[in-house]
This record gives sequence, C-alpha cells and structure tokens, in this order.
Amino acid sequence: MTVSAPSAWPELPSWALVSERRRAHIARVTALLDAWAPHVAEDAAEARALHDAGRLHDALRDAPEPLLRELSGDAAGPVDVLHGPAAATLLAREGEARADVLDAVRWHTLGSASWGRVGRALYMADFLDPGRKFAVADRAFLAAHVRHDFDAVFRQVVRMRLQWSLGEGLELYAGTVALWNAVR
Repeated sequence: MTVSAPSAWPELPSWALVSERRRAHIARVTALLDAWAPHVAEDAAEARALHDAGRLHDALRDAPEPLLRELSGDAAGPVDVLHGPAAATLLAREGEARADVLDAVRWHTLGSASWGRVGRALYMADFLDPGRKFAVADRAFLAAHVRHDFDAVFRQVVRMRLQWSLGEGLELYAGTVALWNAVR
C-alpha cells in the first residue's frame, strides 16, 4: 500500500503548533486512516472520527514544554508524551464531544486498553506512517493488511512498539502494559 501526502494539508486548529515536518507526518497518518476507513469504519461518522483523530493527534507536538505541562496538568512526566493530553484538553474546551476522538488523541503515544476502533486505528497509523525510516517493509506489509485483519495487525503493532521500548531500555507506562494485557 502506497500512501503519499495529499496535495492539501489537513486542516489544523488555529492553536496548533507544528513544524512542516510534523505537518507532513500528520498528513500521512490521516491519509492512512482515510484509506482504511472504507474497510474498518462502521459508518460515515466513524470514518469522520478516524480522519479527525489523525489530523488532530499531533496538533501540539512542537509546543513548548510549559504549555504542554499546563494543558496536560502533568508537572513531572516526560514531556514527549504530553502533546496528546494537551491537545485533547484544548479540543474539549473548543467543544469536541466525541469521546473516541478525544481518547484517541489523548492516548495515541502510550495506548489505552479502553480504546475502540478509532484509538486503535490512530495508534497503528501513527506507528505505520510510511514516512518513518525503520522496518519499512514490515510496516508497509502491516499497513496493507489493516483492512483485512484489523485486530491481528493491532496486536502486532502493540507488540512491536513494546519490543522497541524494551530494546531501548525505555520506561513501560501502566497504560501501555494494560493495553498489551488487553490484546495479547
């Protein structure tokens, strides 16, 4: 499956703080979700939720640390996992009421055992972004198979992300471990 960035960037909120590189990642993630939607979404509303989760997930990825800490309410956690909770906070303040979109954006970096299809799809698309330079063939294979076996690909993506974190000696967060326990 080949997914390229669309000719027009996905629309971001006025408060978004992203570099051009990050905007390109958002476009690729959104394009993956849009490609999967006809095969995995239950209806048009869920397809729209998939699209919106993709375009909003990294809206604050390049925001300054003080802003991320203020919006997320997390004074001590690693800053690289705060952009999702911070963006979900602003989205809710602006009236976003779809719990699946808010939870997908909030937890897309760490994962959530309570996710439905929208959160799980975003977690996969973020990892399977064809612009990333590692395990290119394996990730492309998985991206092509989401439409055929969503749950099996999701389990494999969670497994790969956990293996990478363990290999790098990174902390495993409680939500990530709970997600693994829910899908293994």
